[in-house]
Amino acid sequence: MLTTTVKSLVQSLRYLPLWSALTASRGRSFDLRSRRLGSAVGFVLRYFPPARWRFEREVQRVFPQMPRGARLQMARDMGRQMGRTLFEIYHVAEFQTRTEKFHTSGPGLAALMAAQAVGKGAIIVSGHFGQWEAVRAVIKQHGMESGAVYRPNRNRHYQRRLLAGIEAGGQPILATGRVGTKALVRHLRSGGIMAILLDEKYAEGAPLPFLGHDALTSLSAAQLALKYDLPMIPAYGIRAADGDSFQVVFEAPIAPSDSVTMTRAFNDSLSTRIRKDPAQWYWLLRRWDGA
Repeated sequence: MLTTTVKSLVQSLRYLPLWSALTASRGRSFDLRSRRLGSAVGFVLRYFPPARWRFEREVQRVFPQMPRGARLQMARDMGRQMGRTLFEIYHVAEFQTRTEKFHTSGPGLAALMAAQAVGKGAIIVSGHFGQWEAVRAVIKQHGMESGAVYRPNRNRHYQRRLLAGIEAGGQPILATGRVGTKALVRHLRSGGIMAILLDEKYAEGAPLPFLGHDALTSLSAAQLALKYDLPMIPAYGIRAADGDSFQVVFEAPIAPSDSVTMTRAFNDSLSTRIRKDPAQWYWLLRRWDGA
């Protein structure tokens, strides 16, 4: 009983800074609230030692020649980006109404619509880059519904807000694990669309190159695409320089071959996006641990 109480107290204390930031900005415009939370997270990433140390370790792995000053600026920029992304995820219903903010390109959207026209499902693959919920917002704009796979947060306060936000963006929302996988298969076989973020470490995954270093990567998206003859489409919501609008790019579907080759193709796709604009990727995923 005491352990449960202490755990609940610790979770509440960890959630308090975010709750305070969200509460303090109530009544302001969407963009202003987003910018304020972004600035707060950017400050934490630059000046809170544990976060900054982890960030620097990962960035130096990929960009060993980057000067320290550039790394510090990148940490702040990434924090701003992720703070804004978090705010937008928590307010996805409002975020998706901002249709004038989404500028769409790439052949993958036409491929997705063609699959849906014949009753076929599809797998959208992306990463913690830019604003991934912008991809689902554009899919909804075109009259389609996309579910998503997510990893539940251990903090019940974050978990409640996170789940409510992404559920507003499209259904079904499925947690990682055996039960979620079964539901995922049913949804895809019935013609549904699922969005999967493939840039998290997967302990049982294959060690595949990512940003020049092997990283344990799940092959499940490619395996499902091959088994059920579904298009596997990389898509990214790239935040524009103004911070409020997005270039949503649907790349061409990855050519069917085998699960390793297809997953490597996605890793290469995301790596190219990150190298072009590294501050838009979330560098705190411990992506290369264990590989």
